[in-house]
Amino acid sequence: MEGGNSPSVQLQQLPLATAAVSVQPHTDSFSYKENLIGALLAIFGHLVSSIALNLQKYSHIRLAGSKDPRAYFRTKTWWSGLLLLLLGELGVFSSYAFAPLSLIVPLSAVSVVASAIIGIIFIKEKWKPKEFLRRYVLSFVGCGLAVVGTYLLVTFGPNSHEKMTAENITRHLVSWPFLLYTLVEIIVFCLLLYFYKERNANYIVIILLLVALLGSMTVVTVKAVAGMVLVSIQGSLQLDSPIFYIMLVCMVATAIYQATFLAQASQLYDSAQISSVGYILSTTAAISAGATFYLDFMGEDVLHICMFALGCLIAFLGVFLITRNRKKPVPFEPYISMDAMPGMQNMHDKGTAVQPDLKASFSYGALENNDSMPEIYSPATLPIVQEQHGPRGASAPPYRVLEHSKKE
Repeated sequence: MEGGNSPSVQLQQLPLATAAVSVQPHTDSFSYKENLIGALLAIFGHLVSSIALNLQKYSHIRLAGSKDPRAYFRTKTWWSGLLLLLLGELGVFSSYAFAPLSLIVPLSAVSVVASAIIGIIFIKEKWKPKEFLRRYVLSFVGCGLAVVGTYLLVTFGPNSHEKMTAENITRHLVSWPFLLYTLVEIIVFCLLLYFYKERNANYIVIILLLVALLGSMTVVTVKAVAGMVLVSIQGSLQLDSPIFYIMLVCMVATAIYQATFLAQASQLYDSAQISSVGYILSTTAAISAGATFYLDFMGEDVLHICMFALGCLIAFLGVFLITRNRKKPVPFEPYISMDAMPGMQNMHDKGTAVQPDLKASFSYGALENNDSMPEIYSPATLPIVQEQHGPRGASAPPYRVLEHSKKE
């Protein structure tokens, strides 16, 4: 009996094994399609958001001289930018539900590239071809590097996929790697906040590190919320779980504090520096959080991880070159300050009239007093003849301006 049953058992197990083997490539193809959908949604969202912000900026520039500070609310351009901004943010939010976190976050370089291209296309000043190439060669190289880095990110990105159910999120939330990562992040955040608030260390790296640490928690919660919404749409309701609302509250809170620190950084530093340094720090922190919480790189081979890291470095370099070439705003000075001219008293002295100092040299362009120089280097004085208005026919001797003696 046993000998007769064993062949039938083997025959039954053979189709199951072949079926299991045939399912694996289909799963990989489906995972790649999910990655592609998430990447396209992220690229589309960042591109639309960049266009929207430039539209709103254009509306503000056009109404810069208006007496009404809220005149842009009555323009179609500003409202079109707002609607496009909401559409772009919705696309970025949806992308987290399809692709791994470590793949979506670096794609924010698309917004920097789009802003650079829009700025070049809509240039308003006259330029020559040589000046154009010299001025924007770094931007062109940076855009090319950012595109290459984005391609490597999409091609060699992590391929881990799991349903964002309440059970899976809770299991990741109480895992030892994430708890240890969260403890280290809290300690680092408190130290940075102490130096920033108590020691007045207003360095750009410290402020943007605070933003990056908060942003890493923001993207972790965004992926959890977006994934649970997608699973609920597919038929398995997850919105009645407490973990969904915990993640939602954490997402809103960290986003608000992140915006607060960004506003403080924008008051102290140039927007180009904030864009480049903030992109590098935020992307690094977010990838670390995704690899720890969602185990994005679990099961990936060394080659894919190295190529993904190379794509990140190339994208970092591209963003740095793009933002480095932006023109810094130079304050306009409609007059030459009197205290910068030689021989003049300081115009900022209280109660002192601005009068010339007769003991100083009046040679134009001199940087310092030349009274101690020899006579051969002293500026020549020309005689000035003035007409005296007297009786008609009477010739009066001309008045001569006496040369000021060096001994006096």
